[in-house]
Amino acid sequence: MCLKFLKSSVGKKVLMAVTGIFLLGFVIAHMLGNLQIFLGQERLNDYAQHLQDLPFLLWPARAFLLGALILHVGVSIKLALENKAARPVPYVYPNTVQATYASRTMRVSGFIILAFLVYHLLNFTFGVTHPQFFHLMDSKGRHDVYSMVIRSFQDYFVSGVYVVAMALLCLHLSHGVSSLFQSLGISDEKSRPAFEKLARLTALTIFIGNTSIPTAVLLGFLG
Repeated sequence: MCLKFLKSSVGKKVLMAVTGIFLLGFVIAHMLGNLQIFLGQERLNDYAQHLQDLPFLLWPARAFLLGALILHVGVSIKLALENKAARPVPYVYPNTVQATYASRTMRVSGFIILAFLVYHLLNFTFGVTHPQFFHLMDSKGRHDVYSMVIRSFQDYFVSGVYVVAMALLCLHLSHGVSSLFQSLGISDEKSRPAFEKLARLTALTIFIGNTSIPTAVLLGFLG
C-alpha cells in the first residue's frame, strides 16, 4: 500500500516535500555553523574539529543527506517526465499569471545548485580545486578552516560564483518551501499567503546569512 502510494503523483510530491525538509534543515544548520567565522578563528576551527571528532555521526549524516538529495532530484525528474508525457503539446501561453518566476525555473535552478554543490564540495570538503588552502593548519595543529574560507573568498571568481549560487538557491527555496506545505496537505487557500511569506523570509534570511561571509571577506572585515 505504501509503495503504491509513493508511486503515485501525490506520493512523489510528498516524498519531494519530506526530502526537501531534511535538505532545508541541513542548509540552515550549515549556514549557522559557517557564521561562526564572525566569532573568530578559534571558534570556527574548534567547531570544525568537533565535527571531525565525531565520524560515527558525521558520515552517517552525510550518507543520509546524500540519499535525501538523490531522492529529491530523482523524484523531481520523474515528475517532470510524467508531466511532459501527460501533456506533450506545450501551453500556448506558458508564462501564466499564476506561475511565479521561481516556480517556472525550479528544475533549472535545482540543477545549477546541484552543479554548484559538487564544486563546493571539491573546494571546501575535498580540497581538489584549491589544494593550497585545504592543507592549512592553525597553531593547535587543527585544520585551519577559518583561513581556508577567507583565502578562498578573496578570489573574486569564487565569491562571485558563491553569491550567484546562493541567489539561485534562495529563488528555489522561495517556491519550494511554500510548496512543501501544500504537498503535505498543511496549506490551503486561506493559509497559503502566510506560507508563501514564510518561504520568502526563509529564503532571504539564508541568502543574507550565507553571502555575508564572502561580502565581509571582500570588504576586508574578515581576514
